[in-house]
Amino acid sequence: MDHSPLQYLEEHFERFKQELAQYAKIPSVSFEGFPLEPLQKSAQWTADRLKQAGLENVEILNLSGVHPYIYADWLHAPGQPTVLLYGHHDVQPPGRSAHWKSPAFEPTLREDGRLYGRGVVDDKAGVMMHVAAVEAYLKTAGKLPVNIRFIVEGEEETGSHHLQEFLNQYQQKLKSDVLVLTDTGNLEEGLPSITYRLRGIVDAVVEVRTLEHPVHSGMWGGPVVDALTVLNKILSRLTDEEGKIAIPHFCDDVPPVDLEERKWLQKLPFKEEQFRRELGSVSTLKFAGDKNKSVYEKLWCEPSIAILGIDAPFVEKTSNQIVEWARAKVSIRIVSGQDPQKHLNMLCDFLAQDPPFGAEVKVTPGAASEPWKVDPQGPAFEAAARALEKGFENPAAFIGCGASIPFVKPMTQVFGKTPALLIGIEDPICNAHGENESLSLSDWKKGMKAAVYLYEELGEMR
Repeated sequence: MDHSPLQYLEEHFERFKQELAQYAKIPSVSFEGFPLEPLQKSAQWTADRLKQAGLENVEILNLSGVHPYIYADWLHAPGQPTVLLYGHHDVQPPGRSAHWKSPAFEPTLREDGRLYGRGVVDDKAGVMMHVAAVEAYLKTAGKLPVNIRFIVEGEEETGSHHLQEFLNQYQQKLKSDVLVLTDTGNLEEGLPSITYRLRGIVDAVVEVRTLEHPVHSGMWGGPVVDALTVLNKILSRLTDEEGKIAIPHFCDDVPPVDLEERKWLQKLPFKEEQFRRELGSVSTLKFAGDKNKSVYEKLWCEPSIAILGIDAPFVEKTSNQIVEWARAKVSIRIVSGQDPQKHLNMLCDFLAQDPPFGAEVKVTPGAASEPWKVDPQGPAFEAAARALEKGFENPAAFIGCGASIPFVKPMTQVFGKTPALLIGIEDPICNAHGENESLSLSDWKKGMKAAVYLYEELGEMR
């Protein structure tokens, strides 16, 4: 038998790596239009692996019309805290196959020490990180220093739309003293990070019609305006010259960054050249927003807007016709202090108002998810910071995240003041959601060690 959980992790790391590759080969895409069978296969693989690790009461939880969740627990530490570990096994669509350097669902280790493939970092590595740490404890010490509940979701990538229904039905299975969520990242490779704020999101589709059908641009052009021109005029209203949101009063309720948080932001390392390289920006690109505010403040503490896509004729297939129809999807990330439904209504009203040239404009509202923020102080956060520093041999940073994780706010609301520790192993170059998604295997190993230390630290929390 191995002498300690940490030694067990070291000696079995190659096996864990092979298992992650097997896990990521399953194309468990949760988006509409993709087959359901891989999600069921992924759920079964997850359940089997949780059992193999020594967890008990393993179940695949199925709600009608909902992609499968997996539950497991180990509850043999009387008087000790109960920790809920959360991850998800569903993944994003593969994207453009021509842009992958290796097939999306054939995980590939490259010379840079990273594993490439869809889902390898978001979030199957997060799930396996804790599976490995739990197994290391149970196979060596025979017990854990805390009680563990494990939940692995199957619809996170599509917005966790049935989460409230799931919580209503299974609340007792999830009741815990501390939540640990793996679906976040580190500020940079090798720098462990605890995320204390997330942005929410509102989005809408704006559709423009000027004609019943396309017409010849030479015969009709001049008095007749094409739908794409109208759409572009609408979209151009959304931002000012600095790229800031121009919807009146949209940012009125954005709270100022307080002194304590500003100190945290100022302590964080920022190298513009590295940031641009990780972003993949063109060399001439200028950053949008207030020039007096840091990049991190604009990423985490302020709303941002993006046009996610436009439907219109393809350039290579178009002819000399005036386009009769076009549409676009507009997305805005909102921050703590902003109400999703209120700001969704503001976006929709702004898109629909005063149609250029009297065009017919239809706006369809979309998502309206909550931002989240917590004061990262108290015994659980202190325990997490100590564990991360031990695992990575580098002090932990407290960071925000510009993205949204639908699971977080409902979970923290259901369980009141239960602290939520957002600790993941993504990094700026992992390209989650994009082609060539990748995992730093070095950080993954450090994350496993940090998880072992985390159970110890939380076990001593009073």
